[in-house]
Amino acid sequence: MSQLLPTVGPDSPEAATSIITIQKVKVKDQHLTCEFTEQRTPEAPPRTFALTCAEQVHADLTHALSRLVPHLCLLTEQLTETPDFWPDDSEELPALFEAFTVTGFSLGRGQGGVTLIGQRELTGGRVLNLTTPYQPFDDEQATYSYTGLLETILATALTEVEAALRGKCTDYRQLALAFS
Repeated sequence: MSQLLPTVGPDSPEAATSIITIQKVKVKDQHLTCEFTEQRTPEAPPRTFALTCAEQVHADLTHALSRLVPHLCLLTEQLTETPDFWPDDSEELPALFEAFTVTGFSLGRGQGGVTLIGQRELTGGRVLNLTTPYQPFDDEQATYSYTGLLETILATALTEVEAALRGKCTDYRQLALAFS
């Protein structure tokens, strides 16, 4: 039987950074839900987890998901590309994207492709759920011209999701209520 450590988690003196492979991500009401596998070492068998974080997601994760909105719009044929379609990484999304949000994504086997999941708010206040077709990253006969850019932006989003799984979240503080 193995020796139990007195302290587990990130404060453990023997804790090494585990290998996390993300499979599915969803953000709803500023809370992350994620399906992933984790390995303590490259030789260890992967353990599968589904986790919903109680803490609100960090603004960096929200920003990373917002960078996927133009891809959602093109892949679902909701918008056509215009000269000002692609925003710089630091600037906010152009007004034409206001009605759209990316709420999550699902990765293919070996993270070789992605399906984006999002929403479009309609004029009556109703919501249209959008799901892109699976977009492989290494497809030689790809019909989507921005696969490389999508893969790069997705890598940033994956980095933020992994950081959230390791504890990066919004500093949330309950304000005191004044009772009279």
